[in-house]
Amino acid sequence: MNRLAQETSPYLLEHAANPVDWMPWGEEAISRARAEDRPILLSIGYSSCHWCHVMARESFADEATARVMNECFVNVKVDREERPDLDRVYQLSHRVLTGRGGGWPLTAFLDPQTLLPFFIGTYFPRQPRHGLAGFNDLLRRVAKGYATKRLEVTAQGEKLGAVLDQLEKDQPAQQGDDNAPRKKAREALGELYDPGEGGFGGAPKFPMPAAVERLLRHWADSKTNDLQEPPATRPRLVRIADRRRRGPDTEALNMVLTTLTKMARGGIFDHVGGGFFRYATDHRWAIPHFEKMLGDNGVLLALYADALAIGLDPLFAHAARGSAEWLRREMQRPEGGYRTAQDADSEGEEGAFYVWRRDAVKRLLTEDEHLVVETLYGLDKRANFEGKWHLRRHDAWRAVVERLTLEPDRAATLLASAQAKLFAARAERTPPATDGKVLCGWNGLAIRGMALAGAGLAEPSWVDSATRAADFIRARMVEDGRLRAVWTDGTLGPNALLDDHANLLHGLLALLAARWRDEDYTLALFLGDELLRRFEDERHGGFFLTPHDHERLIHRPKPMDDEALPPGNATAIRALAALGHLAGEPRYLDAARRAGDWARGHAEQQPTGHCALITALDDLARPPELVIVRGPEDTLAEWLSIARAGYRPRRHCYGIPYAARHMPPFLPRLVAAEERNRASAFVCRDFACSAPIRDLGEFKKAMA
Repeated sequence: MNRLAQETSPYLLEHAANPVDWMPWGEEAISRARAEDRPILLSIGYSSCHWCHVMARESFADEATARVMNECFVNVKVDREERPDLDRVYQLSHRVLTGRGGGWPLTAFLDPQTLLPFFIGTYFPRQPRHGLAGFNDLLRRVAKGYATKRLEVTAQGEKLGAVLDQLEKDQPAQQGDDNAPRKKAREALGELYDPGEGGFGGAPKFPMPAAVERLLRHWADSKTNDLQEPPATRPRLVRIADRRRRGPDTEALNMVLTTLTKMARGGIFDHVGGGFFRYATDHRWAIPHFEKMLGDNGVLLALYADALAIGLDPLFAHAARGSAEWLRREMQRPEGGYRTAQDADSEGEEGAFYVWRRDAVKRLLTEDEHLVVETLYGLDKRANFEGKWHLRRHDAWRAVVERLTLEPDRAATLLASAQAKLFAARAERTPPATDGKVLCGWNGLAIRGMALAGAGLAEPSWVDSATRAADFIRARMVEDGRLRAVWTDGTLGPNALLDDHANLLHGLLALLAARWRDEDYTLALFLGDELLRRFEDERHGGFFLTPHDHERLIHRPKPMDDEALPPGNATAIRALAALGHLAGEPRYLDAARRAGDWARGHAEQQPTGHCALITALDDLARPPELVIVRGPEDTLAEWLSIARAGYRPRRHCYGIPYAARHMPPFLPRLVAAEERNRASAFVCRDFACSAPIRDLGEFKKAMA
């Protein structure tokens, strides 16, 4: 056993029995490397990472490879989910040094004095193949290069350090036009869009929820002509073509609906157990990379909830219900927090838990059930995954029902009974491993998704689930006035980073909108204060990934680029702006605006890489309509359902019971006794509220 045996991370513990003399990141490993003048071999991965498992089997479990690693390097293993700060700076270094995006496992060789990488890559096979260098040969060449070309190693590090330093100093020119980034993003996303299969680009194909949400917001704005310049900024003389009022951008909406439809039908969705896999390996969404991640599913659940606000689509509702039930059933711990991820592999094979043999399916089902499943999921077609079938819908449900000449209710009953049998049979297999640790930031994303979907589809059990997760974080992940990033079987990990605070705040605001609780409002205010106190760059604007008292790394990033999950600055801007309007607190709004001013030039320069940030800037540019309903708890639901109708991203709705003790300061604190048995609604903008609306009919007119 190596030093990782003392760690709590499931990923690090997987490597505790390796013959490699692994050490966790920390002063002991760094001091040893400096004292022995050996480069650090830094390996970053995570527990559900398929290629991390492959490299572990091929190289880290191999005695000969371990011998070379132990002789030439100080070997450090990092869980990227526990230390996203380390992962981000070294992934950024990979991009700078290679000109390509990184991935996992990340393999970096560091100068022990500066901790700057002088050689970096991702997965390396033990022996050369597919154009990749063999890991054993690479180890020897890197060790020799460090020993014989020290000046070049130092120069390489200095160049990289200079580039990283400059990244925070570069300030792209700003035109001061809030519409410019939105328009550029719309045009660029239209060019990247795959009209046949939805989504953007080819294989591998990622969901890119920030881009989809940007198009959805663009369509919503186009309906009300909000894409035009505000009156005060319009030029007096414009070309005739520019003066033309455009109607709703139905093309943008079609891109959204097609993408979400193809994903919900595709193999990226688990049609038996619910939940979305991380990405598709092909451009048709047919075959996924089979790991399931909590954060991805939280973001996608929120996106489908937004789409369902346009109108109830059975396919979208099925995807949302499947994902929410998977989160409750398999990802929520008994204590309340959500687990992190499920592996792609089981019994040493990727996807083994999820794929089917055609004859096995036939044996499980009645003839009528099998006919429905075979037609819907393509079991009558060629195998699509290593001689087996991974289920995906080959056609729309209505078309399948019509083709089989079944009554819709009868077809739905047959499908439901067949899926139940498939689920029960699959449960007998060896399941993929689940990483049980609780990540604060990813729980925030899941809380938001469950709260939005629960409110939108009138599923209080999903709101209950989100509430339990929030209670878990409040009770177990705040210690000595600091939020923590990780909880693993009772042990707390490092202090929380920007994304943890921002995602949790965003999630709590959605939870407050679904069901007001004093303790959630209090925690939201605490998080808002922590963002300003510990993360804000008061000189230039924006928020650092790490708190001001954090360990000093080779770079201190201010994340704003779209990745699989929304960047911390975009979420912080959105959440602080919403909290500022709800709490009547200008400090939050001012910090959000400073961040927006800092980031605007970056968003305009590269719009498709900053869709989440553009949506955040959109929130800043147009204050929300704040609808607050007060009343006895049993009267709130009817009023809130009226206010929530339709997709209205600029309308924020909260139902605050008269029993609540903590609430926005601009609301009346005292309610006359004769008024406490009925609801009162307030419509507020910029901290000013309308007179109370106490007639339901009048309220319907106000909300129309």
